[in-house]
Amino acid sequence: MVGRDEAELIGLQAAAWLAANDELLPVFLGATGASAEDFRSGLSDPGFQGAVLDFLLMDDAWVRSFCDEAGLAYDLPFQARQHLPGGGEVHWT
Repeated sequence: MVGRDEAELIGLQAAAWLAANDELLPVFLGATGASAEDFRSGLSDPGFQGAVLDFLLMDDAWVRSFCDEAGLAYDLPFQARQHLPGGGEVHWT
């Protein structure tokens, strides 16, 4: 089970992975409207880390690539997202 501190660490790792990905970083910036400066200044913000994880979680291949490089289990980004601002699961009932 992931706690808040570990969630923030995974979020930061995901942001670093995304920053190093020349193909996906522009897609993230375009999708969010964030600038490169916004990206750099948001790294320590748990809400921004959650946005990075939201983006990463949109594609299983991205999750696998990140987790393989970071040495994480494939379910940890999702678990981490649940502990960052805006990440609680929505229950429709």
